[in-house]
Amino acid sequence: MRELGRRSEAANHPYKSANPSKPIVSASRLNIKITVSAPLALVGKVGRREEVVAACTGAQALGIHAGMAATHARALVSDLDFRPADPEADTALLDRLALLAVRRWSPIAAVTPADGLWIDLAGCDHLHGGEERFCRRLLAFCRRAGFTARVAVADTPGAAHALARFGRDDLTRVEPRGTVEALSPLPVAALRLTPTALTAARKFGFERIADLLPVARGPLARRLGLAAITRLDQALGGMAEPITPREDAEVPAVERRLLEPISTAEAIEQVMGDLLRDLAELLQAKGLGARSLRLTGLCVDGSEQIVAVGTSRPTREVTHLLRLLKLRIERIDPGMGLEQFSLVAPHTEPLDAVDLGAVLAGETLVRDPSRLVDLIAGRIGGHAVFRIAPVESHVPERAVIRSDPNRVPGDWPAWQRPIRLFAHPEPLHRVMALMPDQPPKRFEWRGKTYKVVAGDGPERVHGEWWRRDAEVWAIRDYYRVEDETGGRYWVFRRGDGFEDDTGDLSWWMHGAFG
Repeated sequence: MRELGRRSEAANHPYKSANPSKPIVSASRLNIKITVSAPLALVGKVGRREEVVAACTGAQALGIHAGMAATHARALVSDLDFRPADPEADTALLDRLALLAVRRWSPIAAVTPADGLWIDLAGCDHLHGGEERFCRRLLAFCRRAGFTARVAVADTPGAAHALARFGRDDLTRVEPRGTVEALSPLPVAALRLTPTALTAARKFGFERIADLLPVARGPLARRLGLAAITRLDQALGGMAEPITPREDAEVPAVERRLLEPISTAEAIEQVMGDLLRDLAELLQAKGLGARSLRLTGLCVDGSEQIVAVGTSRPTREVTHLLRLLKLRIERIDPGMGLEQFSLVAPHTEPLDAVDLGAVLAGETLVRDPSRLVDLIAGRIGGHAVFRIAPVESHVPERAVIRSDPNRVPGDWPAWQRPIRLFAHPEPLHRVMALMPDQPPKRFEWRGKTYKVVAGDGPERVHGEWWRRDAEVWAIRDYYRVEDETGGRYWVFRRGDGFEDDTGDLSWWMHGAFG
């Protein structure tokens, strides 16, 4: 699983419970009520007898544990609150939690029978502040919801499952390639073995996972069964254990199955149009617009061809979306033919009807650049299309930011700035200038010598002292200069020429006007 780039998380979710040592207190202006909940245990039928399937912390403190006969538990604690277990309700609750995990935390989340969740953090942990922070937020979420939980993060789903249920702490995080060391002290039951395999393990003296590691796989399989070897390999990462994610039924999706496989671009374009029309009707019924589309084509040999497009604004216009998908046809390898297509809109946003009152009244309508942005982004990539927007900052390289190309930027200041501003100033060499207020007469930049014939300045820019100590006294004096060939540049000197704390008097190139 480490080779697959997966980081799996299992959150144990046994039951709802109230801590009997901390009574629930509700106060009002007239009186105060204190309610103490009795110890609670859930009873279910296991085989031919009734057993305790779950118990709260208060019941566990009185000696009640899962697997105990219900009659024994009633005799041990007379006032114990027994309630029948409802596995179907538990399964439904876990399914809702898995759906919540898919929508909020990770696209790959599934239920681990019968009391936990698997959440794949591969590639999305940085969105939540890292694995450690995400796990603490997950524990806090469970506490707010009234659940007790144990969380473990490991390289494999099997290791995360074992540590979440048999680890020492409520939060366990295993460093990469530390799975063997973390699993070794755990009991053999942590490997999700069958009762028959657990009985055989006790018979042969295997108590911990560390006892299984030095034994050859052949004799171990004869003693515990082949399924036990599979579980061990899955936990250690020797065998993959893919997680089948919980599908979000609310994601708009349409599908087409073809009578005969197709392989030409014209036929694929026709199927794209049919799928988009079906999806547009579905989106219109829900009042949504698509921000991204994923087209999946199933080949005759069982392989899949997947292409995706995105839009800068929510839309359900078939012609526009078809134009974007047609740009991806050349990336589809039909092979022996495509026999099934599915179109999914994983990212949607609300989209209301367009007000055409201004158009019908003859008023000027502002053109929407989103279609042009989508076409350009489809050809050269979404990261290459952006708009420059102003930011409140005196430092030139901090005064601009890349923003949404469809968003109109704010008002620009009246300062004279070059057309081309470098992201980072470049140093100048062999500069000749009269101190302290004159522009340079000569300088070398990028291996070429420039002779200045005209200059204007200085424009003084002070450092932003609230950012860091080095900018408390920092000063830049900017000059607009023109060389003998007509090139106009924006250069600056660090320091005011009097105080050493303001700068080292070095010269820098920061932009070009032409």
